[in-house]
Amino acid sequence: MVKMNPIFLNEVESTAKAGPAGERFTAMEAEGIPVPQILYLFAFKPRMTEHLSRFTQELMRGPSPLSPGQRELIAAFTSRRNQCPF
Repeated sequence: MVKMNPIFLNEVESTAKAGPAGERFTAMEAEGIPVPQILYLFAFKPRMTEHLSRFTQELMRGPSPLSPGQRELIAAFTSRRNQCPF
């Protein structure tokens, strides 16, 4: 299991956990799945991050000569090279 370091801004994590996504975060943690810190940011300020979420979804799932699986593999490889859990 990959252990995530505590988030730098505790208020972001605690506010996100208290919001609508809190149950999802609790379920992930209960299953031993580390919660990517970017998800706390998305849940903390959803209106500010919805454009980034749509961009990411389009990038990873939109029309492309690469399949979504190939794009996920590239992202996972890059994250590993950067020592960042994916």
